[in-house]
Amino acid sequence: MNCKDVEKLIPLFLEDQLDTEELRDFVDHIHTCKECEEELTIQLLVTEGLQRLESGNAFNLQDEFKCHIADAAHTLKVRENMKWLLLGLEGLVLVLSLTILSLIFIW
Repeated sequence: MNCKDVEKLIPLFLEDQLDTEELRDFVDHIHTCKECEEELTIQLLVTEGLQRLESGNAFNLQDEFKCHIADAAHTLKVRENMKWLLLGLEGLVLVLSLTILSLIFIW
């Protein structure tokens, strides 16, 4: 993923609308590219910081940035775990189906 791709995805990232692969590539790029990290920080400040300040709530840009990146890492982990769980369930259904079919043919 290049910087142009990442810049286009920043609003979707802030709205938590990236699919798993996009999110993984986005976070990997942000960790290695200071320019894109800075752009994300600016857009985070504009979108969320101004809303919070207008409502009278405190806003710490560094904490919010870290929180968004940590949330993205957690989301990736949950999605990966769900993928493996679904794969395991599909395998279990297959085994049970084969067992039932073999029992039917034996009777």
